[in-house]
Amino acid sequence: MARSARAQEEIRRFLAIGPVQVAELDLDGEEAVLRPGPGSPPVTPGEVFVLVRRRGRPVGTLLARVPEGTDPRAVLGARARAEYAGVDAGGADAGGAVELPYASVVVATRERAGQLARALDSLLAQDHPRFEVVVVDNAPVTSETRELVERKYAERVRYVCEPVPGLAAAHNAGLAAVRGEVVAFTDDDVVADPRWLTELTAPFAADARLGCGTGLILPARLTTPAQVLLESHGGFAKGFTPRTYDPADPPGDEPLFPFTAGRFGSGANMAFRTEVLRSVGGFDPATGAGTAARGGDDLYGFVRVLAEGHRLRYTPYALVWHHHRETWRDLETQAYGYGAGLTAYLTAVLVNRPALLPAFLARLPRGLAHARSLTAVRETEEAAGGMPGDHDTRTHPWPRRLSRLQRRGMVYGPVGYLKARRALRASVREAR
Repeated sequence: MARSARAQEEIRRFLAIGPVQVAELDLDGEEAVLRPGPGSPPVTPGEVFVLVRRRGRPVGTLLARVPEGTDPRAVLGARARAEYAGVDAGGADAGGAVELPYASVVVATRERAGQLARALDSLLAQDHPRFEVVVVDNAPVTSETRELVERKYAERVRYVCEPVPGLAAAHNAGLAAVRGEVVAFTDDDVVADPRWLTELTAPFAADARLGCGTGLILPARLTTPAQVLLESHGGFAKGFTPRTYDPADPPGDEPLFPFTAGRFGSGANMAFRTEVLRSVGGFDPATGAGTAARGGDDLYGFVRVLAEGHRLRYTPYALVWHHHRETWRDLETQAYGYGAGLTAYLTAVLVNRPALLPAFLARLPRGLAHARSLTAVRETEEAAGGMPGDHDTRTHPWPRRLSRLQRRGMVYGPVGYLKARRALRASVREAR
């Protein structure tokens, strides 16, 4: 197929993607309890993306169609019971079994007061017994964020202003300000499950060697083609099986460990033992959204902590609902930024921790193959397997243009990181 014809076909396929409802279904008791996703209307006939819970905890997802004239709860409940009959929520990370550490939640934001208010409302409703919330206003151009915090949240939320642009710089400002034993980070475009902070921080009390924790990220809405396409290829989710990554016992199925940090989790749902993150210098301020590096600050943090011998724990029970970007242009920006952030973070790790260079070079051949697989054109589920929990069903092919943009971003990443370092030095000189 000629390139122009292929591009037109990709556009046609993209525009034909229809909306999907988001709901959650709890299988406790004789009758399933069906609820719409956060901010969603009640479920009606049509296609539905469902989070399945047991004892309130996430155990998997399913994509199902509710026929006209049927009861959505009955249809989805029967499907969920058939698929998850033998699945239990487990108890290893249960927050009630340990004394939870005092926690701090950092939310970096920039000129998005409406989204921020929604996120803060969900954070202040957490069932964790001892926590604080810190908002970091990154390079603000208006006083809207500060006024929102002071007007609506007063003594419940602390406000910090960080004039240096970039997500890593904002996170470092939050890290410097927090008082908690564990510091959790999330974004201003999420809605946190009421038990998110409890589930995310409980593993730190159970494991003294734990330096980092990550959790599950699911879509809050699937109303546009861009949102549905991203989620049909896995979105930000990392499956529904808890897992500990230990540098003293590298995982046999991860030959690139720890450099494939994207497998561990994402910055919208991560936590660190505060003293550990501070001991490695926090995040590299030349990485992250808002810098020329485009991203990679979260991945940098994961690898730096693992490189110091600390464990990382992924728990799917720590859930946030993420508002995915909505347009094709957003997907293009995201694909390029992911590619750039990946190689930018690797550059940052080697610049700041050169002792890792031999291990990196030893993994480089496999790493290049992994990079090619990451940016390959991904077809529909008939040609590719899905993630655990019936996630990543790949109901729509991944467009070639997005794969090309991600590869271009990978080539640009090291250059972007060096540009960000120069810009950072210039801003520090100006501040003096």
